[in-house]
Amino acid sequence: MAGKAAELGGHVRVSDYLSVGLLSRLVPPTLVDEALTAHERHSKRQRDLPAHAVVYYVMALSLYRGVNTEEVLRVVTEGMDYLGDGSIRREVGKSGISASRTRLGADVMRHIAEQALTPLAQPQTEGAFYSGLRLVSVDGTTLEVADEAGNREAFGVPGTNKGQTGYPQIRCVGLLEKGTHALFGIALGGYKDSEVSLAHKALKNLKPGMLCLADRGFSGYPLWQAACQTGAQLLWRIIKNRNLPVLERFEDGSYLSEISPSPATLKKMDDKTATAITVRVIDYHLPGVADAEPVYRLITTLLDSGQYPADELAALYHERWSIETAFAEIKTTLKGADIVLRSKTPELVRQEFWGLLLAHHVVRKLMLEASLSKRRAPDSLSFKNGLSIIRRKLPASGAVSP
Repeated sequence: MAGKAAELGGHVRVSDYLSVGLLSRLVPPTLVDEALTAHERHSKRQRDLPAHAVVYYVMALSLYRGVNTEEVLRVVTEGMDYLGDGSIRREVGKSGISASRTRLGADVMRHIAEQALTPLAQPQTEGAFYSGLRLVSVDGTTLEVADEAGNREAFGVPGTNKGQTGYPQIRCVGLLEKGTHALFGIALGGYKDSEVSLAHKALKNLKPGMLCLADRGFSGYPLWQAACQTGAQLLWRIIKNRNLPVLERFEDGSYLSEISPSPATLKKMDDKTATAITVRVIDYHLPGVADAEPVYRLITTLLDSGQYPADELAALYHERWSIETAFAEIKTTLKGADIVLRSKTPELVRQEFWGLLLAHHVVRKLMLEASLSKRRAPDSLSFKNGLSIIRRKLPASGAVSP
């Protein structure tokens, strides 16, 4: 027998009203208004559920996974009443919610996410910096969405030699700040889009003063060149059998080399005059580690072996795995046991995705504030516990005054 969606039992509590306050701390009404104006999505007439309320509702959907949509709307709209917005009626049903979300579209939520999802670490944030460089990682993941014809066409479906199988999937690639687990610079596509093509978009968000870590799947010349042009420093793994000439060897075992585009790669590049780029190479082993590969090879733009010793960089590279943890926070803890996202159409899938990322950022931002007040590393706190606290809406988490 089909299960019944959970409800938030009893009357909405004052603590529930604080959910809107939590969201508005990350996404202030001025930013919502800016996004609605930029994409011409302001409500043109007074509606039961105006556009600015739908923005907060989409984010709240991801904080209340497993709770039915009308109940989530009840928390958001009654909370906005508490904050002084008395224009919203609460008896909007599923069809009204769907129509309101469709009117809002995905671009407004993407606009808000691009502005709100930013690195969070302060200079004193433990684990977020190395030698004054802000540590970030790049990687990608996929999420399954409802098995609808439109989603299959828009996003693509995993395939085998016997044809397509499973649910349609969206694919995203983004950057993660080490220490805070704050995601930013997210590029969204479908399963049919390659991680490398999405990475070209995501890496445009690198800035000088950052040190970007990446796995070997991203180490092609065009992507390395594009990342270098941002002014950020890079520490990427590459395949161990790549032919790299030794130009100068250092005392710590690392050496200077250069990478060039292969003839086949050069033919595909717009810049046919692309030249070799100087890199420093670090080869290392992991003795005593089960299932370790014989050799690991890194290349980096940090050429000074005295300032950036090889053993430190080799140890630092493994911090790249923190982005996998952040994706698990979204796909397992936030999304919960649901196999797919709630939305049925490509536009609403994209809208829900941006709301999901914003909800994750809310949790991570408050966890950072808690860690700073207790002088603890953000990584030492539990994301699951942080989410539970937010769902309980402790007054200390802060609300917007009426």
